Amino acid sequence: MADTADGHEGRGRHETEDERADRMWSELIQEVRVAQTGVQILFGFLLTVAFTPHYQRLGVVDHTIYIVTVVLGATATGALIGPVSFHRIVAGRRIKPQSVRWASRLTFAGLVLLLATMASAVLLVLRVATHGAYVPYVVAGVAVWYLACWYGLPLWARTGHAKGD
Repeated sequence: MADTADGHEGRGRHETEDERADRMWSELIQEVRVAQTGVQILFGFLLTVAFTPHYQRLGVVDHTIYIVTVVLGATATGALIGPVSFHRIVAGRRIKPQSVRWASRLTFAGLVLLLATMASAVLLVLRVATHGAYVPYVVAGVAVWYLACWYGLPLWARTGHAKGD
């Protein structure tokens, strides 16, 4: 990228690396808040399922799907809360640009795990509610929809429509 008159790279903004890191951190935390809320609500509901009378009547496959779903939800929760802990532990150490990169990676991992948790939860609920042979196809469709919304469209916009890249 070309330098602008004030010596900063032409990113469309005139900000220092620290200012950019501050802005990106604020944006990341807002994004994490949305994902955290969703995963925490889902995880909370998942934790209660084992204490319902219907849980004891589930077959081995459904118990396994439930356990996998809970573990996925726990790991998604950990990854999506990770940026907050990361920031708290490294705050004031003058490594905010690096912190933003690590927190972004944790968030991305958390979103992948959230996608897996959601697909697994939909699989479990639809298996229990319908016992239909079409359930795997519905779950695959939901997963494809998540992939398109969460990754496909943003990647398409990033690669095909980014200015000056």
